[in-house]
Amino acid sequence: MDLDQLRRRLSSEEINAMPLCHYHGPVHLIRVLDDWKRALPDLRAERALGFDTETRPTFRKGKVNAPALIQLATEQAVYLIQLTWLPFGPYLVEILANPDQIKAGVGIYDDMRELARLHDFEPAGLVDLGGVARAHKLPSQGLRTLAANLFGRRISKGSQCSNWSLMELSQRQIAYAATDAWIGRQIFLRMRELGLTGRAAPPTESGR
Repeated sequence: MDLDQLRRRLSSEEINAMPLCHYHGPVHLIRVLDDWKRALPDLRAERALGFDTETRPTFRKGKVNAPALIQLATEQAVYLIQLTWLPFGPYLVEILANPDQIKAGVGIYDDMRELARLHDFEPAGLVDLGGVARAHKLPSQGLRTLAANLFGRRISKGSQCSNWSLMELSQRQIAYAATDAWIGRQIFLRMRELGLTGRAAPPTESGR
């Protein structure tokens, strides 16, 4: 795979014709501090984490909801931190502020700014996958289009606008959220294999 191939813009029809893929591995719901403590050994051992957040949509102009879910993907599992159960706080900062551990996602700077409004911290070790794509003039910059361009696979975005503040998430929501974090990590690893991650565009708002 070369850059010329990656710079070809895929049509919606081409993407929709690709086989659907989703994460098949273990998913752990983090609802209490003990859940988080059990997840920490795996999270601390991982050098590159897939990262994403989900927020309950709002249909009122000017109103913005706080993130309701944080997704972190390692090689071994995906962890879904339900902020409705376990509010964002200092226990998560160890991972998100570690400069020696990569957190990779699309629109990750925007996500971190929203989290910092809940508990002040300085995130570090961030890789914006959309920013990497822009730096190399790739037309695919969202999670769905990057997955299609890099892997020839389609991920579903059907649950994006569901209610992420529910105390009990549906199996469809869990599968969707886990896939987003997992594919973010896979995209980063593929970009690194292709030598693309050494240069990224300045952080800016990017599509998903």
